Amino acid sequence: MALAVLAAALVSVNAAVSVLIGGSIGIIANLGYALRALRMSSNTDPVKAYRAQSAGERFKFLLTLIGFALVFLGYKEVAVLPLFLGYASTFVIYWMALLKQR
Repeated sequence: MALAVLAAALVSVNAAVSVLIGGSIGIIANLGYALRALRMSSNTDPVKAYRAQSAGERFKFLLTLIGFALVFLGYKEVAVLPLFLGYASTFVIYWMALLKQR
């Protein structure tokens, strides 16, 4: 949200919307990964656990591709750099949260 406010103040409202859309793609893809991987996960069998994680990653990749395709096909005024910065910010936040837990 802070990145969108900064984009609106420094660039344009269109850039802020693009940041929010990019962040939303990242959040939805990560949610899809979690739901898919946890649904299939097995704590006792490492092969099943690996397959669950792999299926989650494939689903996340598919959701990401669909999200960006929908944006590029449906939102002609998209600001590309802010869009990808919003998407990338979800990874930065994710890794910061993981590092904080250690």
